[in-house]
Amino acid sequence: MPAPHTAPSAPSVPLAAAIRIGVALLAVAAFALSYDALRQMAAASHIHPALTYAFPLVIDGFIAIGIGALLTLREAPLSARLYVSALVGIATATSIWANVLHAIRLNEQARHTGLALDDITVGVISAIAPLALAGAVHFYLLVARRPTAPDTEGHRHNNSQTHTRGNTASATAPLPATNAKTVDEPATEHVAEAAHQHGRPGGNQPSLSLEEAIDIGRTAPLGRAGRVSRRNIEKAIRDKGFGISRSRLDDVKNLLQAELDQAAAGTG
Repeated sequence: MPAPHTAPSAPSVPLAAAIRIGVALLAVAAFALSYDALRQMAAASHIHPALTYAFPLVIDGFIAIGIGALLTLREAPLSARLYVSALVGIATATSIWANVLHAIRLNEQARHTGLALDDITVGVISAIAPLALAGAVHFYLLVARRPTAPDTEGHRHNNSQTHTRGNTASATAPLPATNAKTVDEPATEHVAEAAHQHGRPGGNQPSLSLEEAIDIGRTAPLGRAGRVSRRNIEKAIRDKGFGISRSRLDDVKNLLQAELDQAAAGTG
């Protein structure tokens, strides 16, 4: 039989921390390279010298924030995601265009004394910084959102072996004999009880026997006209931390009402 498909395991805590540090350093380096080019472009555009330092933050900072917004809005409507994607694409294209134009213009004005590159090569190299910045931010956010796995490989192996042995024992063990409870109560009651408890916050509450339910029901206050209240009995049982099916709750109510009627007849 082919091996079952397993989901990719989450990275361990040390590995995730190393990835985050490496991606953060890559983002800082790419931002520094792009920042220098964009600041010079701002100065060449006759922006006030005191404000040229803020110009790269507007472009590259918008790229980082936009990528984070895209990951946050993964479940948002398509129109919202397209809008944010368009803004991030425009900001990224602007950063790449500014870096490429900056490198080409400087390459045309420089007097080469060593290695000389053509304008296309210079432009392609200068586009690496903004692309690396956008990719590093994306990688960092993906790693930060993915849960880490503190368990060791040996622990997972032991769990796998235990699970396999449990499945084998369940498959080979004989079926238990039918007890009195299974004979007295139809299978539909178990289904109704599970469905009734599943719809409540305490759906995993332990069940109790009929005698225990009657004992708790005796402590519940009476309802209108001095009769046994089904709702009060259920509340008393829930408050004790137990669960009960609708059919068994009806049985408890009927028995307690009969008990109450007998006591009233004896008194009369």
